[in-house]
Amino acid sequence: MTGPTADTAAAVHPVKSASSAGGEHGIGYPNGHLGHLNPEEEESLRKFKTYLEEQGAYKPRPPPSHDDQTLLRFLRARRWDVAQAYKQFQATEDWRKANDINVLYDTIDSEAYDQARRLYPQWTGRRDKRGIPLYLFEIRHLDSKTVSQYEKDSETAFTSKAKTDGSTPAKLLRLFALYENLTRFAQPLCTHLPDREHAHVPITLSTNIVDVSGVSLRQFWNLKAHMQAASTLATAHYPETLDRIFIIGAPYFFSTVWGWIKRWFDPITVSKIFILSANEVKPTLESFIHPQNIPKQYGGELDFKWGDKPTLDPTIQKVAVWEKGYSDFPIGPLYWTMTEDGTRLECIASGTVDQKERRDKVCSIPATWPPRTETKKTEETDKPIEEAVKGLSITEGEGAKDKVAAEISEKTAATEATGTDDRAPATVAA
Repeated sequence: MTGPTADTAAAVHPVKSASSAGGEHGIGYPNGHLGHLNPEEEESLRKFKTYLEEQGAYKPRPPPSHDDQTLLRFLRARRWDVAQAYKQFQATEDWRKANDINVLYDTIDSEAYDQARRLYPQWTGRRDKRGIPLYLFEIRHLDSKTVSQYEKDSETAFTSKAKTDGSTPAKLLRLFALYENLTRFAQPLCTHLPDREHAHVPITLSTNIVDVSGVSLRQFWNLKAHMQAASTLATAHYPETLDRIFIIGAPYFFSTVWGWIKRWFDPITVSKIFILSANEVKPTLESFIHPQNIPKQYGGELDFKWGDKPTLDPTIQKVAVWEKGYSDFPIGPLYWTMTEDGTRLECIASGTVDQKERRDKVCSIPATWPPRTETKKTEETDKPIEEAVKGLSITEGEGAKDKVAAEISEKTAATEATGTDDRAPATVAA
């Protein structure tokens, strides 16, 4: 017998189509994202940036130390509470520094990276109907023997040149190279593909198909500690990178497993998880994803199996100009840099191969975000704003900044004094 039990299904919200999800009550993508902020959210972003700058955690342009879409992820995760968003943001900055996350991604061994990629959610090379990257995770491959060997290799083999304070186990650090790939490669790539409904909104999310078929209760139990530890760190330091999780192939005992897992999630994250029965899989996925982008094993047309390299979206193949003999993205970490004239993005392959650092230009694509009209408008409006700022006395400018900082500091202190914190429980990738 397969499929979720009645109790399990009741614990999960009903699925909305891609077109209706988020359309009601201003909740969900693209609402709360850059270009779709209500006045209160705009004000929260302004206060957040002001306070971060006051604390020395943010430097305004040009270019800013952190882009607006990244800051908005922390605000959405903390329900637009600036004080709580600051706590999570600063904890993340401290964690990144303590574990040399940028060095990890730039110097990780390509084989070590691929070993991690084969254990965790894999980008299919495709997107959902809104242009959000689509990932597949088949949990049955994450058995105790494989995980044990993976953890052993993490302790003994060369992984990267990153130095760590030891607070995060080495066996988990490679996972976060994959999260860096999501935020530094897949999401920017999808942002600059123009054939999507909200092309003016940057992509900061992912859609995930999680296949739990063929997994025994014992295997779930053996993976519990590993997955909980990984999800705790992912939730804390990569907030709001998940849009939907579709769980497929749930066995009859999954209600027991769901009882463990749902404790890691807050209500908002639970609302993003849908456990599908066998007859719900195809129609539900097709409401979010075009058939040509759904893997064949789930009723679609895409020839993609677990462990495969991404099967690239035809739009990517159309717009990419490949270099140095490349015709596909190589294994290992990748990131994008803007050309000096701001018209194209260049894909750089980093990491190490045989402990030699790699910095290969793989391809370039047209830079389509932000739209050129918005860029021009911003340039035109910046000058009068700058002139107005120059007209303020130092006392007036600092006074306004101090007022915001005082408000947030007071709230942060009150939170710490009472010990209350509405931070969400651990999730796989909230």
